[in-house]
Amino acid sequence: MRILRYVITLMILLPTLAAPAAAQEKVKVLATFSILADFARQVGGDRVQVSSLVGPNGDAHVFQPSPADARKVAEAKLVILNGLGLEGWFERFIKASGAKPQLVIAAQHARLIAAGKDEHGHSHGSYDPHAWQDIGNAKAYVADIRDGLSTADPAGKDAYAANAAAYIAKLDALDAEVKAAVAAIPAARRKVITTHDAFAYFAKAYGIKFIAPQGVSTESEATARDVARIIRQVKAEKVPAVFLENVSDDRLIQRIAKESGAKIGGKVFSDALSEPTGPAGTYLDMMRNNIREFSAALKP
Repeated sequence: MRILRYVITLMILLPTLAAPAAAQEKVKVLATFSILADFARQVGGDRVQVSSLVGPNGDAHVFQPSPADARKVAEAKLVILNGLGLEGWFERFIKASGAKPQLVIAAQHARLIAAGKDEHGHSHGSYDPHAWQDIGNAKAYVADIRDGLSTADPAGKDAYAANAAAYIAKLDALDAEVKAAVAAIPAARRKVITTHDAFAYFAKAYGIKFIAPQGVSTESEATARDVARIIRQVKAEKVPAVFLENVSDDRLIQRIAKESGAKIGGKVFSDALSEPTGPAGTYLDMMRNNIREFSAALKP
């Protein structure tokens, strides 16, 4: 009888003993746009499930959330936004959704540049929101995302710290690459035209002058006077090249190139990554693509 009870007990326990341990439930993270989503994946690793409201090649300036996006917010434990007015729609959206996730404002500890005013005296916020274009600021983004994830998932704190440290080392190496590439371009040729003013941080950090017909937001429209002024400036300063952006209509830049004589360089990525298999599927790839395109067009 004792043997029989032992056998029955063993038969009951065996399926439990043989079953694998339950998989760690992933922390659901929602980023407002693709660059922030990439940072979250790099820091979160296999502990997180990351999605993005604005996908590859999408424009966060003019994004309009849908009811499906409200469901994404409701399901997220952590939401990451840039701040600085980039996502002008976000405050209304989060309020309308009724969700109260933990928020990380990724640009809160970045070294900021004041936003300029257009010719009508209108400002698009106190600071230029494109802070990630300085790789030093990207490291600040990563640190804030690390801290946000550690608060949302304390059990993963060590993993997040290790992932962030490894990624920051890659950013340091990338920063050195970009500086070396710019140093190889003759100083007099370090001038380019882009569609909208998304590269002020890149300009300050690395020493290339950027001229743009639009302001810091793609919501603003360049006037005929803006375009005429830039064409005159391109001719006067002998700007070597104009560049197409993945988030902008290229007709304006095509016109400037045609009327100024500047050559058109390759496509650069300002506010969004490419699709994952494209030339800018990650932030590291994006920055390498951009400096490669600048170098190719600006070297004599």
